[in-house]
Amino acid sequence: MTDEMPISPSRAFTLSQNLTSVLSRISSASTRSTPPRLVAVSKLKPTNDILALHKPPHSHLHFGENYLQELLQKASLLPREIRWHFIGALQTNKCRPLAEQVGNLWCVESVDTAKKADELDKGRGRLWDKEGEERWKGERLRVCVQVNTSGEEEKSGVEPDGAASLCKHIKEHCPRLKLLGLMTIGAIARSRGVAEGKENEDFIRLREVRDGVVKQLGMQGSELELSMGMSEDFESAIRCESDEVRVGSTIFGERPAKQDAKIKDEADEGKS
Repeated sequence: MTDEMPISPSRAFTLSQNLTSVLSRISSASTRSTPPRLVAVSKLKPTNDILALHKPPHSHLHFGENYLQELLQKASLLPREIRWHFIGALQTNKCRPLAEQVGNLWCVESVDTAKKADELDKGRGRLWDKEGEERWKGERLRVCVQVNTSGEEEKSGVEPDGAASLCKHIKEHCPRLKLLGLMTIGAIARSRGVAEGKENEDFIRLREVRDGVVKQLGMQGSELELSMGMSEDFESAIRCESDEVRVGSTIFGERPAKQDAKIKDEADEGKS
């Protein structure tokens, strides 16, 4: 199916240059031997763009989506090797189909209630029942607990003091889920407004929440990742020990309005 998907050479070149630049900036900002994971946020962008970055020479694996229906369509068209991250606001009634219908869903990063975790666990159980548990042996669905570190009412996420109890629930009551870490969407205004030599307080707060959670649950710090940082502030997040950054527009360019987005670009291959 991907053989029939045209990729404009000029578009592929632009995407490659953008991805290379972001990976270089990640490497420069990181002091670790293994740089943070890059999730290329491809929401509202066509599958052609994703395939261009998934193919060699980059062979990029991790892509992020915000909307269930868009993810379902893209996952059906693209190689199974892609590791999908669901990073959008999560409705409880969408959790079960999300976990059941996207077999190569690598992580759900926006879990903020026990009910949502339970529904994801049930959905993954249905997938195991359909495809055989042996097929998925040892491959639990990774999840991150989303924490609202900025206190903004319009943002999803559990309050910082509720993170430990939700993490505990996932570890003890969701056998098909693997607690990967904590995620936050930092306030961009804070990233733009910090003084030189300082970092976004939302990133610092998530790190503090992580330290508190691992202490309460008897975990090692390395067992609980931090997912924070987007196009405008991922380098700051890395300096605050982020294990994963989610970068979209810096790689793919500005997004179209949702009603104008295309799942697949049918343009001729030679068209620039």
